[in-house]
Amino acid sequence: MPVMSAPIARWMFRAGFVAALAMLPGMAPAQVQLPGPRQAEPAAVAPPPQANRPGAAAPGAQAAPQAVPGFWDPRRRPDRPDLSRLTVIRFLTETDYPPFNFTGPDGNPAGFNVDLARLLCEEIKASCTIQMRRFETLVDSLLANRGDAIIASLAVTPQLRSRVDFTDPYYRAPARFVSRRDSVMSEVRPEYLEGKKVGAIAGSAHEAFLKAQFTDAQIVGYPNDDALRQALRRGEVDFIFGDAIALAFWINGTDSAECCVFSGGPFVESRYFGEGIGIAVRKGNDVLRQALNWAMFRIWEKGRYTDLWLRYFSVSPF
Repeated sequence: MPVMSAPIARWMFRAGFVAALAMLPGMAPAQVQLPGPRQAEPAAVAPPPQANRPGAAAPGAQAAPQAVPGFWDPRRRPDRPDLSRLTVIRFLTETDYPPFNFTGPDGNPAGFNVDLARLLCEEIKASCTIQMRRFETLVDSLLANRGDAIIASLAVTPQLRSRVDFTDPYYRAPARFVSRRDSVMSEVRPEYLEGKKVGAIAGSAHEAFLKAQFTDAQIVGYPNDDALRQALRRGEVDFIFGDAIALAFWINGTDSAECCVFSGGPFVESRYFGEGIGIAVRKGNDVLRQALNWAMFRIWEKGRYTDLWLRYFSVSPF
């Protein structure tokens, strides 16, 4: 099944983030307001209760607060590995992929991935260096021993697994529906969209998913993200379906003119939307891989991952 390519997925984040960047300072509260309840999720991400029936919500209606998604199963607590051999971890990240990696006002690396790397080093009690490189050079730099781990929103794929090893995923890029504010659905199922016009990027994994699962909807393909979003604003389609992280920044940014909100919850089917985002290490470096897995679980368990997530995502993709 088609999966969105890394360059396309990376491009989609940028436009929405520019408008939302000013909102990042300041810690968000423990929960965030979302326009609708979540849908089916893996066991590692326990969903909150869902609405008992579908239908359009009243204009301006507010949904109950939603917890930040967790990507770790509390029943699978990793054992503490031997950390004595880890004194320095050299992270590699990319130069321009906000809000995950970018150059801060002081010229130093900044972003979600950078802050997560620092938390991991703190948990492992190792020194931490972070080098910024062009995205296309990261894997070769890792294999040439110019760094120990890549933390750069690198999607786990079979092709990359043949070259590097990955930690457990530390986030996913789910897909979601977006509707205008006066047509919000608390839950989205195939039968609810019968005869509805639903937009997606032509040739994308999102379009393929719609054609396979929402067979009674009228699927309308658009050449790019801007055309897709404008179609929803103008009322040419009833819903659009796409990358939820990029859409979250659009919804919360000025380009949307507060027209639209998420409808229903996230879709995370790995056949279409990938296995998730992991940290890459060199093949066979199990000491570092296991240490990072242990540290990620600890950060999540302590609530520090939640704090980090809410700092960067004021409108949750989940």
